[in-house]
Amino acid sequence: MTGALANIKILDLSRVLAGPYCTMIMGDLGAEVIKVEAPGGSDETRRWGPPFKEEVSAYYISANRNKKAITLDLKSEAGVEIIKKLVQESDVIINNFKTGTMDRFGLGYDVLAELNPRIVYCSITGFGETGPDRHIPGYDFIIQAMSGLMSITGTKESGPQKTGVAIVDVLTGLYACIGIQAALLERVLSGRGQKLDISLYDSAVSALVNIGSNYLISEQIPKALGNAHANIVPYQAFQTLDGEMVIAVGNDHQFKAFCDVLGKPEYAENVLFQTNPNRVKNRDELVPLLQAVLLTKETAYWQEQCRKNNIPSGPIQNLKEVVQDKQLQARDMFITQDHPTAGRIKLIGSPLKLSRTPVQMKRHPPNPGEHNEEIMNRLGTTQTTN
Repeated sequence: MTGALANIKILDLSRVLAGPYCTMIMGDLGAEVIKVEAPGGSDETRRWGPPFKEEVSAYYISANRNKKAITLDLKSEAGVEIIKKLVQESDVIINNFKTGTMDRFGLGYDVLAELNPRIVYCSITGFGETGPDRHIPGYDFIIQAMSGLMSITGTKESGPQKTGVAIVDVLTGLYACIGIQAALLERVLSGRGQKLDISLYDSAVSALVNIGSNYLISEQIPKALGNAHANIVPYQAFQTLDGEMVIAVGNDHQFKAFCDVLGKPEYAENVLFQTNPNRVKNRDELVPLLQAVLLTKETAYWQEQCRKNNIPSGPIQNLKEVVQDKQLQARDMFITQDHPTAGRIKLIGSPLKLSRTPVQMKRHPPNPGEHNEEIMNRLGTTQTTN
């Protein structure tokens, strides 16, 4: 079997997370991805840790499978010429250098489009290639702060909080992946590539979705609600007799069923709580009533009762519990690969389940320059810059 993107060749000049995550997804889908680094390996995540396995960073492993790797000095004429040769046989080139860096290398879009008019050129930056902040470098944490995401995460007591993963990098990688594939589809009709200007800042603000819309409509600055929901009640974490769980009641019918499970049908009949808008207005009265009942029994009991009555709910699991989850195991969400340096490594699998062209994990996260000889031979040159 071949992957859905088996005919696509990607030249990946990105590092850290947003760009590598994007190209890993496309590699999982069958594209040939060539990862380009400076001699010795310039992806900073190779040194981000611990943990390491035989000096291979867990962070680097997380976003770099299904790629080949070469090393080039892009500050040298020889390195730039090799990139130009690779561009002529590629469908996509992606980078996340600061605005203007690719132009200084002599690898701007206009130059590469002359060599290959079909090239899809994706630039990922902190703030985009236009606007007054276009030259400012941007990291996920900074963008979480500036975009408003941190202002709506956490509680009054905790103050603003970032998410537990670099979610802006992940979202930007996904947006880049969507944009690249859209440009490839359009190319079928036009025969021409185009440039994509993707920024972390734009991606983070786009991810505000309903909370951003709430402000635009009401002009009321949203507050951080911790594990509660701005527009739905009850839709939050609750303590039980032995732990914590999440209850996510999405409509009035579910609320009535939930009250029956709690043995408190009168709550659903109370005019203050009958409809979701009323429950949102009166959350300070309702939530303590629900919490008092949930504290009387264990999480497993409430989970079983909720599932029997089609009430969305789930325990708050740690990573050990997640990895042991039978549902995720059945969905192949944890896999293993052999690595030439680290030995047998564990990886998170792909959520993409395609029936005819399934995702395949063909290549381990490569060592720096692991495929120099193969790629240079393909180009008909023995010249490298490492």
